[in-house]
Amino acid sequence: MSVTRINPAAMARPGGHYSHVVVHNGVAYISGQLPIGPGGPLPATSSFEEQARQVLANVREAVIAAGSDLSKVLKCTVYVNDIADWPVFNRLYAEMFGDHRPARVVVPVAPLHYGYRVEMDAIAAVD
Repeated sequence: MSVTRINPAAMARPGGHYSHVVVHNGVAYISGQLPIGPGGPLPATSSFEEQARQVLANVREAVIAAGSDLSKVLKCTVYVNDIADWPVFNRLYAEMFGDHRPARVVVPVAPLHYGYRVEMDAIAAVD
């Protein structure tokens, strides 16, 4: 059984006991991504759109590092602490994925770690 763990150099180091990506049997599992970029975390007071853009950039980077691409993303789970922010996230998500429409779950939650407003994980196929 081959399991590959990936922590891309273009992403911040994991802040806990996890890997950004784990690949097994042609499937990449992307850990929940907060708005923390390679230069450090965005302030929790940054706008929802800024946070969402960083989260999506992190997911994209992790998918690519796994040897996959956005057209092979199978499923995403998005956590938002205010469902009123959903239209903004949905617009940015649609811009990133274009015509590709992965399965998706949206979960309204209490405040996220560090006071952030959005987090997303993903599952992607890897050839």
